[in-house]
Order: sequence, then C-alpha cells, then structure tokens
Amino acid sequence: MKLWSNSWTNGDRIPARYAAGRPDGQGAATFSDNINPHLAWDELPAGTQSVVLICHDFDVPSRGDDVNQPGREVPADLPRVDFFHWVLVDLPPQPSEIAEGQHSRGFTPRGKPGPELPGTPGGARHGLNDYTGWFAGHAEMAGQYFGYDGPFPPFNDSLVHHYVFTLYAVSVPRLGLEGSFTGQQVREKLAGRVLGEATFSGTYTLNQRLLDAGI
Repeated sequence: MKLWSNSWTNGDRIPARYAAGRPDGQGAATFSDNINPHLAWDELPAGTQSVVLICHDFDVPSRGDDVNQPGREVPADLPRVDFFHWVLVDLPPQPSEIAEGQHSRGFTPRGKPGPELPGTPGGARHGLNDYTGWFAGHAEMAGQYFGYDGPFPPFNDSLVHHYVFTLYAVSVPRLGLEGSFTGQQVREKLAGRVLGEATFSGTYTLNQRLLDAGI
C-alpha cells in the first residue's frame, strides 16, 4: 500500500501555499493560501471497501502559555499533543487521487461547510479539524471547521512541526459515524476495521530564527 504526493517530496518542508499560515516578514505570521495538497494511492489490500484520510501534527504545545508571544519561544521540552488538520472518511478506493485544491483554497473564517461533500462519489464526508477548538473563544473566527486547514504552528515555537498524512484501507464502506465527528472519534471507530495503512509527511515552521538558519 502506497501514498504519495506531487506537492512536495516525502519528509521535506511543506511549501507555504499548502499551509494555513506563513511568515508576515515582521517576525510573526499571517494567513496563507491554505490549498490542500495532491495525494494519490495504490496497492490497496484485497477487501478494501473505503479509505480514510487523516492529517495530524504531533508537535503541538500541550500548554498555550508561551504560544505566539513575541520575545520568547515555546520550549522544546514542553510535552506535545496531536492536532488534527484533515479528517476525511468513507472515500471510495477509486478514483485513487485527491487533486490539489480540490477541498481547500484559502482559509475560511468560521470554517468550511460539512460534513457532506456534494458531488463526491461514494458519499465521502469531512470531519472536524482542530481549528474548531482553537478558535472556539474567538468572536470573529469561532465555528465548525470541516475539511482541510493546513499548518499554522506558533511563530515562536522552538520545534519544527511534523505533519503526517495517513491513509487507511478500511473493510467497511461506511464507518458509521453520524453528524459532526472528530479525528479522535474516527481513530476509535477504525479499530478492527483497518486492512492496511500508508503515510506521507512534511515539516513546517514559522519561527524566523529557524527559517534564517535553514532549518
């Protein structure tokens, strides 16, 4: 089972066009193009009835005390947690490709609609990404964020963040999740239903010190 992309080389730095945030030239950050990358897959196991795609960042600070605070950095030894950037379920195995920009072009305040994806073969659905929780207390941005919203790590984080796209080959055509659902709920529902999986990844930072050092 294989997963790949034409948008960047596996493991390399993610180009800013696929991120939700980019450097603003003054040491902080602003919104970027937020285009979903191209993804393609093949060699799915026999018996695959649908595929599930999850993108998560496992380097997110577990506390926000120092996040995006000028003049200091989020310490590297701070415990880290998962942040889901894309949750897509019940996708038919064929066609075995997601086009660049098919599901996201630009960052939408209050979130893109979902979970249904009209016109998508097989009844594929988007789950909520974790910008839903991040913006929950923000008067102008609060809402349900479905689908893909790319990297926007703290501009003062001392760690480069890693983004992992995982494709799961699933033994059922529909996971059985109803209404709005999260990445963690999808992970729990996948138990016992995964026939195989493949990953594709990239890195991203908005820390100007790290960018200047070529990291």
